[in-house]
Amino acid sequence: MKALRLLEERVLKLDNVPEPPPPGPGEVCLRMRAVALNHIDVWGYRGMAFAKRNLPIVVGAEGVGEVEALGPGVTSLKVGTRVALYGGRTCGTCKRCLQGRDNLCENVAGVMGFHIDGMAAQWLNIPARFCLPFPDSLSWTNGACASITFSTVEHMLYDNAKLEAGETILIHAAGSGIGSTAILMAKQTGCEVFATASTDEKLAKAKALGADHVINYTTQRFETVVRRGTGKRGVDVVFEHTGPSTWPGSIFALARGGRLVTCGSTTGVSAETNLYSVYQQQLKIFGSFGASLRNVADGLAKMSNGLLPVIDSEYPMTEFEAGLARLASRDVFGKIVVHID
Repeated sequence: MKALRLLEERVLKLDNVPEPPPPGPGEVCLRMRAVALNHIDVWGYRGMAFAKRNLPIVVGAEGVGEVEALGPGVTSLKVGTRVALYGGRTCGTCKRCLQGRDNLCENVAGVMGFHIDGMAAQWLNIPARFCLPFPDSLSWTNGACASITFSTVEHMLYDNAKLEAGETILIHAAGSGIGSTAILMAKQTGCEVFATASTDEKLAKAKALGADHVINYTTQRFETVVRRGTGKRGVDVVFEHTGPSTWPGSIFALARGGRLVTCGSTTGVSAETNLYSVYQQQLKIFGSFGASLRNVADGLAKMSNGLLPVIDSEYPMTEFEAGLARLASRDVFGKIVVHID
C-alpha cells in the first residue's frame, strides 16, 4: 500500500509499504480517506518533536477513514462505518481517561503522525475506541477536520473558557483552521466576536463568517480597538494561539474577571505578562492542549447539524508537502485537506 513517511527532517516520501495484518482484538482496519493538516504536521516535518521518536514514521495527525474489517470483540462499529480518528494514543485505563479527560492521560504513548505512525496511509489498524462515527451525509473533507480542529476549539471555548451566550470574545488569527472554527462556534453560541488577521482579504472573509468586528493587527493595535469597541470594558474571553506577538495585548484586552484560553504559541514560546493586570483585574488564564473523545463527538454533532469547517484548499496524496508549505506560509483561510487515494 501507499503511505507518506517522514524519513528524516524535511525528507518526506510516498512509499510502498506492507499492508497491515488482519486487525487484532479490539481493533478495526480502516481504509483511510483524508487527512487535515495542522501546525503539528509542520513541526514534525521540520524535526521539532517534543519527545523522542524513531524515524521513519507515517505522517498525518488528523484524519478520517472507512471501516473495512473488524477485529475480535469489536461490537461498537460495523463494516462501512465512516469514522474520525482520535490521534492521541491514550491508555484508556488511568483515572483521567476514565473521567473522560483523555488529553490528560497519565500514560499517553504519543500523538499519531508526530511521535508514532500516523494516518496518511491507505490502510490502518487502530483500536476501535479511537474511532468516532459520523453519518454519510458529512463529506470526507469536512469530517477530516473533526479530531483536532473542531475538538480543540470545543475544549477551549466550552470546557475551559466556559463561553456563554451574550459574551464578548476576541479571536486571534481568524484565517487559521481553529480561528475560523472559533468564529463559527462563538457566533452560534450567541457571542459578539472581535477577530484579528494580517490582511484585509482575510478580514473580509472573517466578516463573512459572522465576526462583528475585524482588526488588521499589522496596522492597528487590536487591544485599543477592542477597548474602544467595548466601551473601555474589554472582552470576556480571549482565544489565544499565537503567543508572544499578541500575548501582552491579549492580557490588556480582557475585561475585569475575563478569561484567556491558549492552545499554541506559533510566534515563540516566551511572552511578557503584566502580573499586575492578572491579579488586579482577577484574570483567569487557561492552558488547553488537545481534546477529549467527547469533544470530538460534540464537534462531529455540530458538523452533522450544519456547522461546517472552512476549507482553504485540497490536495492529492502526492502533494502533501505543497499543502505543508501553504500552511507554513500562513497564506491560508481555513483548513487544508489531503485526500488519500
